[in-house]
Amino acid sequence: MSGDFLKRMAEGSRARVRAALRECSAARMLEKARESAAPQPLVLNTAGFDIIAELKLRSPAAGALRGPEEDIGRRVEGYATAGAAAVSVLTEPSEFQGELAHLELAARALQPAGIPALRKDFLVDAYQVAEARAAGAAGVLIILRMLAREELQALMAAAERLGLFVLLEAFDETDIELAHELVAGFRESPNPTVLVGVNCRDLVTLQVVPERLEQLAPRLPRGVPRVAESGVTSAADAIRVRAAGYDMALIGSALMRAPDPEELLRQMLHAGRH
Repeated sequence: MSGDFLKRMAEGSRARVRAALRECSAARMLEKARESAAPQPLVLNTAGFDIIAELKLRSPAAGALRGPEEDIGRRVEGYATAGAAAVSVLTEPSEFQGELAHLELAARALQPAGIPALRKDFLVDAYQVAEARAAGAAGVLIILRMLAREELQALMAAAERLGLFVLLEAFDETDIELAHELVAGFRESPNPTVLVGVNCRDLVTLQVVPERLEQLAPRLPRGVPRVAESGVTSAADAIRVRAAGYDMALIGSALMRAPDPEELLRQMLHAGRH
């Protein structure tokens, strides 16, 4: 995979926005978002370590993780039962085989447990934030590397207006510097409204470089939940990232591949909290 991965994903995302607008205007999508149920709040455990469990059928680096017959509702209910603080749902179609319908299914299945769903995609337009809320999401992931500051601010403002929490994803020191500025401008809330994550995947090779989590942790904003993204596959990894100062981990491929994802999730939560 080339170093232009994010650029290609952004172009595909913009094309999806154009197609969606032909089906539903921005004004109508905003109405749908506001008519939807209030977002589930993100509540962090007082024990000090939480996991965002991820639903994704495919990874560009690993290939297929699950088939199209995957029971999405059952999987995310299992994540909730095992103690996940939130569930991330991939909605990008070309590389991850995701779709908004997966987010809708997951949000509906999580609603009785009061666990929020996060839309994970390559978001480029406020329209997609409204789409996320209309599909039942309580949060959105925003990739700092991919957009200009004004575009990032527009996405965050859209999320704030719709009551969604935001996970800002950083890959390096430059991204983190920008995160500091954006976090400072994001209004305080009784519940966490913004998280900052470090994705330790190399964007050229798409290989995980776990030591980047430790290298970048000291640079992250203080007073904001810190999320370790990629590279957490075991209880030992949970201990390692917790020791490095992370409050949460976002875990996808390891759970999707695990024979017993609920047990693995429990083991990682226990390790990170003790």
